[in-house]
Amino acid sequence: MMEEPSPSLEQGAVPLLFPLLAEGAMPPPSSSSFQGCSDGDCSRIFVLGIGFFTLCFLMTSLGGQFSAKRLGDSPFTIRTEVMGALESRGVLRRMSDMLELLMKRMDILARLENGTDFHKGDEARFPLDRFQPAAGLMERIQAIAQNVSDIAIKVDQILRNSLMNAKMGDGRRDQCEVPRDPKYPDCAGKVEWMRARWTSDPCYAFFGVDGTECSFLIYLSEVEWFCPPLPWRNQTAAPSPPPPPRAQAAFRSNLAPLLELVGTGKESLSFMKKRIRHLAQQWLRAARRLEQKLKGQQGDQKHILIHIGFLTEESGDVFSPRVLKGGPLGEMVQWADILAALFLLGHSLKVTVSLKELQSNLGVPPGRGNCPLTNPLPFDLIYTDYHGLQQMKQHMGLSFKKYRCRVRVIDTFGTEPAYNHEEYATLRGFRTNWGYWNLHPSQFMTMFPHTPDNSFMGFVSEELNQTERQRIKSNKVGSMAVVYGKEASIWKLQGKEKFLAILNKYMEIHGTVYYETQRPPEVPAFVKNHGLLPQHEFQQLLRKAKLFIGFGFPYEGPAPLEAIANGCVFLQARFNPPHSSLNHEFFRGKPTSREVSSQHPYAEDFIGKPHVWTVDYNNSEEFEAAIKTILRTQPYVGHQHLQGDGQMPPEMACLGNWGVEQGDFI
Repeated sequence: MMEEPSPSLEQGAVPLLFPLLAEGAMPPPSSSSFQGCSDGDCSRIFVLGIGFFTLCFLMTSLGGQFSAKRLGDSPFTIRTEVMGALESRGVLRRMSDMLELLMKRMDILARLENGTDFHKGDEARFPLDRFQPAAGLMERIQAIAQNVSDIAIKVDQILRNSLMNAKMGDGRRDQCEVPRDPKYPDCAGKVEWMRARWTSDPCYAFFGVDGTECSFLIYLSEVEWFCPPLPWRNQTAAPSPPPPPRAQAAFRSNLAPLLELVGTGKESLSFMKKRIRHLAQQWLRAARRLEQKLKGQQGDQKHILIHIGFLTEESGDVFSPRVLKGGPLGEMVQWADILAALFLLGHSLKVTVSLKELQSNLGVPPGRGNCPLTNPLPFDLIYTDYHGLQQMKQHMGLSFKKYRCRVRVIDTFGTEPAYNHEEYATLRGFRTNWGYWNLHPSQFMTMFPHTPDNSFMGFVSEELNQTERQRIKSNKVGSMAVVYGKEASIWKLQGKEKFLAILNKYMEIHGTVYYETQRPPEVPAFVKNHGLLPQHEFQQLLRKAKLFIGFGFPYEGPAPLEAIANGCVFLQARFNPPHSSLNHEFFRGKPTSREVSSQHPYAEDFIGKPHVWTVDYNNSEEFEAAIKTILRTQPYVGHQHLQGDGQMPPEMACLGNWGVEQGDFI
């Protein structure tokens, strides 16, 4: 859509300003016309009048031309401040007529000057300087007339150039009509959208959109790809340099650079770095074993972005403030292990925990995220979560769809295909706030193997050598139980007093509930509460305990498996009916219909008795019988039943195989 012409010299402008002078209505000058003024004063007035006329003419005729050159015009702008040919010639004719009229009146004025009584003598009566202006009046008038004549010539040149530009502009406007190309069926609709909303995001102006049809078409054909290229645009682009040769991924033997890479400033990051340090030697041993197993068959090094969306301020970052107050740590455990595995496998990593860092690393243009990336994505893979996925879609524009196959989503509870497919989810009522991403189901990577549709990412559990195992067995306290729950809210479970009273008959109960000054009232008096313990002290407490008992929440965390690896038996409640998104608030909105039969279904199904007991806490007899059996069970220390042959956990080694090398979606 073209802009309206700016104001310029219009027909009839001069007659409105000077009706008497322009139309010849001024009577011929006579001696009476100058009564009451001296010759010098009259000459000044007349010269001033001509000067004022000249100034007004310049402002009126040239002002429109100069006003068209505004600062900030984009290269897409096409101006239309051009007068028509008939109008331009009419202005010149009027100007010529006025010049002729002026010259006639100059002659009359000259004759008056020669015949006036003021020039017959009597210099004593009038000072000489009163007559000097009249003596040079003709020279001044002739100079003004010459200037006006020069102006007329320049105006004629400007009008000729304007007419030429107008013809070129008309041809350009013809070329900026919306094309009807069947290969680009969405072009017309996108142009219509741009007409109404191009100011909705500053990124459009960043790419040169200024409200004209040409700017819309250039943007939609060169930045986006909804319209065909314009034939009059320069389509020659510099050839892209060939990509540099891929470096081979090499196992690393030092985790210190990774700790620098993770960064600081959040308690959640501090927790992750502590976990990496704590397991550093075990990570290095596992990497050496895997390197020997692969025998130099390591693949290419990948450039990987790790964007932990739930830790960004824009997502609320509810986890970091709760790290030191007993909040859930399962997600941070998994992210710490993912970082360590990818780094040791030799890949190049970038870690971001803020939206600003994400935009910078992706190369997002300034604005609100409606425009696509203009440079190729610099990462082979992006590991993120649902929060990060939402942020990427919001700020990558159309590029999100282009590059979404490179995304891996760390998804604790999994995403079922019915929720993932946008059209199906919308039609069948499966659409939720966290689904409909249209990714391949294998791009969702879970904490535990819930479903074959998603990929199993997992986490690691601490590996114990034979000496440590024997020491733990000898230090076990057979009548010691530790409750799974560091927040006081978990202890608000209705009916807990009944089964805790039964447990208290056979075992000493310990808790690790966070508190600031006073003991939490939710914790019974017979429970020995240690307060919130650092991770290594909590591990020591588990190595002494016989039983690790859950209250039904949190779901499917890593702590039960860590307790089992340290020789504890895990006791949990059976849910009847099972919890799901249909009947439980916690799962509502999550993209899965999976029914959870207990606090930790994986431990129930894949480990089971004698290491995992799942009972009805409301059945006192069943609960007490389970406690008596557990007391007679010999502790089993280790985790071969959790990760096979005791080498690098297969789910983490998978990062070097499926997750990184065999990603068919890249």
